[in-house]
Amino acid sequence: MATETASALGFDYDWEYSPRVPTLFGTFTFVAVLGWLVTVVLTAVHLFALPAIPPDAPVEGSIEVITSQWAYVFGVPLATLGGFYYLTTIGLALWWFDTRHPLIVKILTPITATGVVFSAYFVYLQLGVIGEICPFCMMSAAATVVLFGLELAILRKSRTPALSSMSGDLGRLLAGTNYAVVLFAVLIGLVTLLGMYVVTVLPLPETVPFV
Repeated sequence: MATETASALGFDYDWEYSPRVPTLFGTFTFVAVLGWLVTVVLTAVHLFALPAIPPDAPVEGSIEVITSQWAYVFGVPLATLGGFYYLTTIGLALWWFDTRHPLIVKILTPITATGVVFSAYFVYLQLGVIGEICPFCMMSAAATVVLFGLELAILRKSRTPALSSMSGDLGRLLAGTNYAVVLFAVLIGLVTLLGMYVVTVLPLPETVPFV
C-alpha cells in the first residue's frame, strides 16, 4: 500500500491507497467522460431531431423511449440530467487527483450508488413498461454500473478514516484545492450542454420536417 500521511497535508489522521487506486480513478474518469458523451448525444436528439418529427408520425424503438412520459423531469430531458450527473463524477474524480483526500472517495459512494438505482429503474421502464430499448440509454445505464463497481474497487484498495472523523475538514480541503484543475473540464461540459439549449432559441431557419 502507498501511504499518504496526514501530517504533511495538515490533517490529523492517516490513510493508505494501493498503487492501483490512481489507475482505478483514471478508468473511473474515462468511463464518466464516455457516459457524459452519451448524454450529450441524447440531449442533441431531444433538442434537434425530435422537433422535426411530425406530431402524428408513428414512433417505435428508441424514439418511443425518449419521447415517453418518463423521458422528462419538469420538461428537462433525463439525458440532460444525466449529463449533470456525469459531470459531477468527473469533477469529483479530478478533485481526488488534485488532493488525494479520502473524503472524496466517501462522497462518491452514495453518488454512484444513486446512479445505479435510477438507471435500474429506467431500464425496468424500457423492458417492462415501454417495451422498447434505447441503445444509448442502455449504454448510459451500463456506465453508471461500471462507475459504481470502480468506486467499490477503490474502497477495497484503500484504507480511509471514518466519514465522521473527516466531515469537519471540508473547509480545509476546499482551501487546498486547485480549482482550475478541478473545474475546467466541468465548466466545458456545462457550457456544451447550455450551448445546445441556447441554439434552440436563436433566430435560425425553421426545422424542415421529415417526409
